[in-house]
Amino acid sequence: MIKVLFFGPVADRVQMRETQVEFTPGMTLHEVIVHLGAQHPSAFGIVSFIAVNQTQVHDKQLVLHDNDEIAFMAKFSGG
Repeated sequence: MIKVLFFGPVADRVQMRETQVEFTPGMTLHEVIVHLGAQHPSAFGIVSFIAVNQTQVHDKQLVLHDNDEIAFMAKFSGG
């Protein structure tokens, strides 16, 4: 299984902080984004930071492994 975490406004839009996606050999980060984005399109429009196993990634063709953790975050603003 792939553990998926949502933070800030992204979590608000998907109405959860965490979910899991079934792992299949050879799956990519892009495939997870497409799968979850189809269910929550308004949330993935604001994602600006993605981390896999607590490391920021930019390559959406990254091949995932069983038990990986993905985090999706939006830009935070504060004062």
